[in-house]
Amino acid sequence: MVKIFIERTTIPGNELSLNKLLTDLRSLAMKSKGYISGETLRSLDDPNSFIVISTWDSLEDWKAWEKNEERQKIQKKIDDLLRTPSRHRIYAHY
Repeated sequence: MVKIFIERTTIPGNELSLNKLLTDLRSLAMKSKGYISGETLRSLDDPNSFIVISTWDSLEDWKAWEKNEERQKIQKKIDDLLRTPSRHRIYAHY
């Protein structure tokens, strides 16, 4: 099992648009092989900073999801709302 942490910082004013796209992305991910769960958190210190945490059965399942064409289309729309590129970190149970 792996957990994926994706940090995103929006350009101010794009928070609602980002939230909708993240919801769309999660809805799509829920249908993907190996998806277990996900959540989105918003920083209390910086309301433009978000982190998405998703849990997958395996790194291979995550990598397949990363390459999903529909996911990539939504990710491109997300990228257009961000101040800096998304930052991914992958963790496994120790």
